[in-house]
Amino acid sequence: MGSNYWSCTKFADWIRGTPKIPAGTEKEWRAWENIAKKKKARYWLAEEGLDHLQNIINWPRNRLQDVRHYIDNRWISKTHALISNLKKGQWHEFETRLLNSTFDSLVDFVEIELAWFHMACSDEAYKKYKTPWYRTVFRFSSYRNPESGMEYLNWAASLRHDEDWVDPNDPDFGKLTNQALAAQETIVLYRWWKEVRPTRQDPMEASGWSAYCDERRQKAEVQGFDLILPVLEEDETEEEKAHARQILEVCHKMELEQENEDTEMLIRLIKIREHLWT
Repeated sequence: MGSNYWSCTKFADWIRGTPKIPAGTEKEWRAWENIAKKKKARYWLAEEGLDHLQNIINWPRNRLQDVRHYIDNRWISKTHALISNLKKGQWHEFETRLLNSTFDSLVDFVEIELAWFHMACSDEAYKKYKTPWYRTVFRFSSYRNPESGMEYLNWAASLRHDEDWVDPNDPDFGKLTNQALAAQETIVLYRWWKEVRPTRQDPMEASGWSAYCDERRQKAEVQGFDLILPVLEEDETEEEKAHARQILEVCHKMELEQENEDTEMLIRLIKIREHLWT
């Protein structure tokens, strides 16, 4: 994607004879195009001729840009894969990799891609959030700025159908746009993964099962046994066995609730995937 296009310059307006509007609705753009195309030769020179000329002149620069983008996408941003923050060198089941790589990638999307997109589209944001020197020099996409990403999402989450997009008599007038609804959901999922989920209680600890296991091991050591797994011993009373089963039931219930929550949030993320782009 080029940083500027000659067909959008004042020189192009002079060739075309019809100044290009800076922004507008689909209806306004169509009206402008119909007027500009009446001068067929001049329109072609401004809209296509200048693009061809720019591509020829900038060919060496564009090829260098291609190399830079390849290096960035292949080894730095790694846009071909979902990357997780799971500990390296350890075995992780596929279900764990699937959940973590998906949500860790969502965090990268918000804090890196949306953050830079926000700064690229807003001069105010670009000045507000200082860019590291290496991002300015090498222009790689690894610059992380959570504040910028969240500021963009908060802005997008407030978008409503107004007179620029729909007729005031339209049933959707004044309602939140699909982009806004997706942004709100993105915020919920992002905060759940970063703030809510890490604070969940460990079912083994919260249920008391870990404490029970420690107690059983200590008892086995005193009796001279090498107890690897804390099992219910024959010498336990029925009351003790019932207590252990009760602890296990609480532990399993908590684990199931957390697993169901993980599944629900993963499904919600998949449902908005078509909106996760810049």
